[in-house]
Amino acid sequence: MSILLYEHSRILVQGITGQQGSFHTEKMLAYGTKIVAGVTPGKGGQRHLGVPIFNTVEQAVRAEQPDISVIFVPPLAAAEAIMEASHAGLKLVVCITEGIPVLDMLKVKNFLKERGTLLIGPNTPGIISPGKSKVGIMPAHIHQPGPVGIISRSGTLTYEAVYQLTNLGLGQSTAVGIGGDPIVGLKFTELLEMFKNDDQTQAVLLIGEIGGTAEEETAEYLKSSYYPKPVAAYVAGLTAPPGKRLGHAGAIIEGQQGTAAEKLKALKIAGVETIENPARLGKAIQKLLMGKN
Repeated sequence: MSILLYEHSRILVQGITGQQGSFHTEKMLAYGTKIVAGVTPGKGGQRHLGVPIFNTVEQAVRAEQPDISVIFVPPLAAAEAIMEASHAGLKLVVCITEGIPVLDMLKVKNFLKERGTLLIGPNTPGIISPGKSKVGIMPAHIHQPGPVGIISRSGTLTYEAVYQLTNLGLGQSTAVGIGGDPIVGLKFTELLEMFKNDDQTQAVLLIGEIGGTAEEETAEYLKSSYYPKPVAAYVAGLTAPPGKRLGHAGAIIEGQQGTAAEKLKALKIAGVETIENPARLGKAIQKLLMGKN
C-alpha cells in the first residue's frame, strides 16, 4: 500500500501551461503519474503535453474526475487556486508554490477545514509513492519502493535521506514534504497516524527544522499514542543562532523556542531515535529496521 497517493490516482495540474507547470508535468508523466487534466484560465479546450486543458477546476472535475490537484500558480494567486480546488470537491491538494502571504493561508486553512480537504504544502516538493506515482517536483530517479515512510519540512534534506536509503538498499513507501512555510496543511502528527495504518511502512523518518512547534507537538503525540513503529528524526539547524532564519519562512528561532536542540530533546524523551549528523540519516533507519527484525 501507500498513503494518500496510489498507482490509480488521477491528477489535475493547476497552472499546467506555465514554465514550472510544464516542466514538472512532463517529469510526472514520464514517471507514470496519471495526469488527466490541466487548468489554465483562458486556455480551455486546448491540449498541452497531451493533457486536456480547462478554464476552471470545476469543469476539469466534471469532465475527468481527478482525485488530487497539484498547484504551480504564482504566490498571489495560489491561495485562490487551493480554495478553487477544494470548492470543486477535490479531497487532496498539493501546493508547490512558495511565498504565499500568511494572511492568505489563514483564510485557506479555515476554508479547507469546513470542506474536509487535505492540503500538502504550500512550499513543498510534493509527495511520491515510489513505483506508483509522484505529484510534485522531487527527482524520481533516486527513489525506490520499500519500507520507509518519510515526512519532511525540507525538500533538499528529503532528497539526501532518500539517496542514502536507496544506496543502502532501503526504499521508501511514501515520502511527503509538508512544506517550509509558517502555515501548512498536513502536519507530522496527521501523517504519522496515516503511516501507522500502512502495511508497507515499517519505520518512519522525520526531518524537521528550527522554528515553530511542530516537532514538539509530534513528540507529545508519539508519547501519548504509544506509536507502534520505530521513528527516527533529524532537525536541521543545530548551530543556528536565535533570530536566524534557516532557508524557509517557518524556520526562525524566537528566543529559546524552536531551537533544534530543544526539539531533539523532546523527541528523544518520546522514544525517537534522534540523529545529529545528516550524513547518518540512512544508517539510523537501517539500524532501527535491523533492531525491529
